Amino acid sequence: MKKPLVSVITVNYRQAAITCALLDSIFQNSYKNLDVIVVDNGSEQDCTATFQKHYPSVKVLISSDNLGFAGGNNLGMKAAKGDFIFLVNNDTEWTDGLVEALLNRFDSDDSIGVVSPKIRYHHTPDMIQYAGFTEINPLTGRNETIGKNEKDSGQYDTASLTPYAHGAAMMLKKEALEEVGLMPENYFLYYEELDWCHQIKEAGYELWYEPQGLIYHKESASVGKLSTLKLYYLTRNRLLFMRRNIKGWRLGLFLSYFFSITFPLKSLVFLIKGEWTSFLTFQKAIFNFK
Repeated sequence: MKKPLVSVITVNYRQAAITCALLDSIFQNSYKNLDVIVVDNGSEQDCTATFQKHYPSVKVLISSDNLGFAGGNNLGMKAAKGDFIFLVNNDTEWTDGLVEALLNRFDSDDSIGVVSPKIRYHHTPDMIQYAGFTEINPLTGRNETIGKNEKDSGQYDTASLTPYAHGAAMMLKKEALEEVGLMPENYFLYYEELDWCHQIKEAGYELWYEPQGLIYHKESASVGKLSTLKLYYLTRNRLLFMRRNIKGWRLGLFLSYFFSITFPLKSLVFLIKGEWTSFLTFQKAIFNFK
């Protein structure tokens, strides 16, 4: 039986060497029916020749503007031809059998719209980054990553439903994309895949974590682990996500909690530590979430 075409989309932001390492792992993988698209986001120079030097089949889409995570992936999805779309961060590396494992999960139930694999950290390859998510708490606006920072001893080797896929590696079937539409672009960075997953669930699809597929992630290679950019968008987009997806008294409860507890406490911590840039970034994010 013919294997379905899988469109692989990754967004490069001035990290050609890291993206090439991903391409190496993709084309060494056992699954060959791939449509590989690199979106060169906010490109200062055309890196097409760099990416196609060893892999001439790669399609490179150039955007002189930085479209953000959602905008870059959306540009790639508009050009995708596959029956399945596999969004992967450029700072990931594949393991063999990854695509087959995800496709097998889709084959198990027609209601499945999105599947994410197990994710481990590249720098500590026996350490889990993702084995599913919990639901976002309606009071705090936060959720937990199952298995995060735990040594992988097989404790999360059972496939399970998850409320959210992981943006570093998520495969969806074309049918779900056509029904729900592209990823929301008003987030720019962080939370956009959670919002998108929420919309996909609202459309009646299931989301699954599949441990038989494994990918390694060089986390936060683009923005830095403690960058003010990350602080700004995580804060702003947490508020934006809740405003878009939580309604009525539950939204009021969250906003009351945030502005009476989270906001003053986090501000105080920044001030006590003398982290003035972080303090100002946090304040700016609060008032720019609309």
